[in-house]
Amino acid sequence: MKKTFQTRGTCSKAIMLDIDEQAGTINDIQFIGGCNGNTSGISALVRGQRTEDVIARLEGITCGSKTTSCPDQLAKALKEITKNY
Repeated sequence: MKKTFQTRGTCSKAIMLDIDEQAGTINDIQFIGGCNGNTSGISALVRGQRTEDVIARLEGITCGSKTTSCPDQLAKALKEITKNY
């Protein structure tokens, strides 16, 4: 399943995700905007991982004085996408 999630409160503007619903894993992920090195690193680290594991690791991470971050927004996107399966 391919979905695009609009981020809030971060430098990145959106996250494009490709999730394998049956396996519950992340096939591919791409951040639109944000710090290229950091978002590319996050993408490489979570590719192939189980969505529930990624949510548990990234949820609640903040960036500086912000109440969220690109990793936290990824966790929010995954929660929203996976709540129906």
